[in-house]
Amino acid sequence: MKLAKYLSLVLLFLVASVSFAQEVESDMAERKPGHTNENRFKQLYEEFSTPNSYRSASGAPGPDYYQQQADYDMDIRLDDENARIYGNETITYTNNSPDALEYLWVQLDQNVRARDSKSPLIESSAATPAQQASSFVNAYMTEGFDGGFKIEHVKNAKGGALPYTINRTMMRVEMPKDLQPGDQFEFSIKWWYNIVEHTVDRARSGYETFDDGNRGYVIAQFYPRMAVYNDVEGWQNSQFWGRDEFALPFGDFKVNITVPADHVLDGTGVLTNRKDIFSKTMMSRYEQAKKAYEKPVIIVTQAEAEAAAKGFSKKTKTWKLDAKNVRDFGFATSRRYIWDMMAVKIGDKDVMAVSVYPPEGNPLWEQYSTLAVASTLKSYSRMAFDYPYHKAISVHAKQQGMEYPMICWNYGRPDKDGTYSDRVKYGMISVIIHEVGHNYFPMIVNSDERQWTWMDEGLNTFVQYVAEQDFGEWYPDAIAPNNAYPSRRGPANKIVDYMGGDQDYIAPIMTKGLNTYNFGANAYGKPATGLNILRETILGRDLFDYAFRTYSQRWMFKHPTPEDFFRTMEDASAVDLDWFWRSWFYTTDYTDIGVESVKTFYVTSKMNQQIKDMIKQRGIDEADLPPLVYLVEEGSDDFEESMRTTSLKEVSTLQEYIMDNVPVAERANLKEPKFFYEVTYNKPGGIPMPIIVEYTYKDGTTKRETFPAQIWRKNDTSVGKIIASDKEIVKIMVDPDEETADVDTSNNSWPARKKLGEFDKFKNSKN
Repeated sequence: MKLAKYLSLVLLFLVASVSFAQEVESDMAERKPGHTNENRFKQLYEEFSTPNSYRSASGAPGPDYYQQQADYDMDIRLDDENARIYGNETITYTNNSPDALEYLWVQLDQNVRARDSKSPLIESSAATPAQQASSFVNAYMTEGFDGGFKIEHVKNAKGGALPYTINRTMMRVEMPKDLQPGDQFEFSIKWWYNIVEHTVDRARSGYETFDDGNRGYVIAQFYPRMAVYNDVEGWQNSQFWGRDEFALPFGDFKVNITVPADHVLDGTGVLTNRKDIFSKTMMSRYEQAKKAYEKPVIIVTQAEAEAAAKGFSKKTKTWKLDAKNVRDFGFATSRRYIWDMMAVKIGDKDVMAVSVYPPEGNPLWEQYSTLAVASTLKSYSRMAFDYPYHKAISVHAKQQGMEYPMICWNYGRPDKDGTYSDRVKYGMISVIIHEVGHNYFPMIVNSDERQWTWMDEGLNTFVQYVAEQDFGEWYPDAIAPNNAYPSRRGPANKIVDYMGGDQDYIAPIMTKGLNTYNFGANAYGKPATGLNILRETILGRDLFDYAFRTYSQRWMFKHPTPEDFFRTMEDASAVDLDWFWRSWFYTTDYTDIGVESVKTFYVTSKMNQQIKDMIKQRGIDEADLPPLVYLVEEGSDDFEESMRTTSLKEVSTLQEYIMDNVPVAERANLKEPKFFYEVTYNKPGGIPMPIIVEYTYKDGTTKRETFPAQIWRKNDTSVGKIIASDKEIVKIMVDPDEETADVDTSNNSWPARKKLGEFDKFKNSKN
């Protein structure tokens, strides 16, 4: 009992960080009132919704999960002369929910451009000293573009008129009776609208006018589309103000599109009348493309596109497209399009990688577009699931970057003489990777973009970063003379300026996109960077990739929520990440970890004065204590110069213990560290992160060690670690490779880096 008492006291000596006098003062202090759990590692019980039979606690769809289906039959006619589109569509809506529906909600997204649109009214404006004449005329001297759907009728399957109410970008359709669970309702809508010139009045779809008077059309959000009804919020009721994108149900599409006979067209779905549309030459080239895996085959050449551009045919052709289990539909058409294709092996099937572009895109597009499509499909299939559709199309459109199932439009145009900079080239390849990647998120893993922009843009930007590195590895000639693909987003250090910026203009990631200040950094960059940190620094690639694929495959062709993603990542990795989700996604905290102090200690068997005073106060005789080993701080009152050369073999109390307790055979395996350091790390930033440390020794060698983020669980401001080393440490660096998005690296090293004076900064900048 006596020995146990003394051993307890010894432990007290070793862990005490305050003097005995401070300890007594603490005992006598007034008790503090209780507090709620504000620990950064507490569970996400406040932020998460309760699991239920629709969405399980594991992050997987529950046994009662359901989703609605909307099938479309459409006849579309493009009026090229007047830049107008006409449509007649029949929607068959299936109620798979357990609820009886009183009415249906349809999205009318083109109404954001109606003359009475309220979207411009929610943005503040101010007088500018100068602006382009075209902008001035459009803003102040015209009535504005006459956009928006012109609804001619809404009818039931028998041709009877259905009552409907239009509220801005949403239309409520009244049914004769409630739609019961399991039942279907068929109705039709006839409509038309004026197509916007997207290069003048910026839009996600529209047309570009080329120098010869021809137009290139990229058409989307062009038909009234069913809104989502689900277990989370019932009917999707968020209006389209122009920024946040779309929430849509899956369905089957049969679409007939009539355009001028000299147009080239491609879009979502299988072209079912290819033999009627293609010439014999085009069919021959198409068959070659199906067997070409290394280099695209040109289906319509530049010379053929330039020749067609002179015709302006008054005749028409109808292209018939059939798409199964897609959430949306888009198409592109022009008589000035070049068209190329190649096959890419995905799993056990071939997918066609396709590019459509006007001559203005060459030579850049012919060189790289289809290769980028093929590379993207391989990268994303590795990270998520095998691409399920039969093709993926990249369409060149000026100032565009937008995605739809199987098709997307992308920017990146050479100068008129055909030359282009690296910036233009990498910008084009990156936007193609990004937009083709959207086939996975959110076209298949169908999150609600209107509510949670980061679930498609952030996840997609993360995989885009992986795919960019793959592209650089697979096509090294394309990035020469660079050693690696110069990604704009993904690496941790690229988000530092945003996260360390003015807190008045930063919103948490879990904020509706419409309400954020810096949309690109918040919805794209920060979530992508966070996932990259999870993959490279916190979980490791194997754990992360398995969990990410699990999420992707669980929610293919379904509607996940943020909780479904967070829960699945933890479920499939066996790592509690609540601390990370909370800090990175729910707050605007930032990372800042530094080296606060480094103290050097020496080992002795001589008791220091502080310990003597402590045991005397406790009434303990020094002779009754077991053998003790003491650490004396360099420069303290008890420090003696002779301690610098004292080896562990000269510490009598230590050797006595070894002789009495360590078997002879094991003594040779004992380490004999010569240097002892107490390193204190502090955390001025709010986000806990692993402490990644690199030690540099006097002999020039280095060693790295990573302390898990949980090291901060009990002290959110500073933590200490004792280092016993064979070699003298001359430098300590935190986060040497900038993996954690640390906003202030000036405190990351010991000895502290000398700050340059103004003259030194000027001199170095000149050098």
